[in-house]
Amino acid sequence: MGNFVDNPVNRRFRKVYEQLEKLKLIKGKSDLAKHLGTYNHVINSILKGERNITVDQLHKMFETYGVNSNYLFELSEDVFLSGHPATSDIPSIPKSAGHYSGRQNITLVPHRATAGYALSSQENDFVDYPKFSIPGYEGDDLYAFEIEGDSMLPTITNGDIVVAEKMRPDERIKDNQVYIVVTDSVVAKRIQLVKENGQVVSMRLISDNDAVYKPYEVEPTEVREILKVKVRLTNHAIA
Repeated sequence: MGNFVDNPVNRRFRKVYEQLEKLKLIKGKSDLAKHLGTYNHVINSILKGERNITVDQLHKMFETYGVNSNYLFELSEDVFLSGHPATSDIPSIPKSAGHYSGRQNITLVPHRATAGYALSSQENDFVDYPKFSIPGYEGDDLYAFEIEGDSMLPTITNGDIVVAEKMRPDERIKDNQVYIVVTDSVVAKRIQLVKENGQVVSMRLISDNDAVYKPYEVEPTEVREILKVKVRLTNHAIA
């Protein structure tokens, strides 16, 4: 059997594994293996230096846990991307915390329905959407959105559900907070207000995965609705 102990990627993978355990983002080798699409004994072999981690496994680790790819290739000393879940400004709870019985005040907008949500303006357009509740999150202006993609890694991961509250007319947008922004599409982004002479002329929408996704601006007239993200529901281990 080959000796892969000195492979720099494997060596740094072992350090990443230690950090994931320390931060309680994984529950051991089997939990990591499940999210990387492999088996417990494979992870064990990589950690022992008996085999190399694959490109596919690395990609899944970057996407799921917000690991900095440059760290694995010795181009950076930052293990995680900025905005790592352990210090995220969005609370995280397990998806299993959602209740689908009793009073149901949160409307779930599935990913396939987000285009329709962007075009809808009447409350009765959403009567067929599923509803659920979460202890501690009351109110009737709460909507949940299924997130697809990696643009908000590591704060929001692919498959997460974010619960957001419609903003009041007198409520101010806070720079660099995460919002659901509805234009002709529905996206989860951080917002920075761009002002000239004290007036908002555009909104800069920022992805946390800024190494891949660059900021872009939209005009206020393009924005149909903004909802403040309150909490994310995830199947991933939570620190």
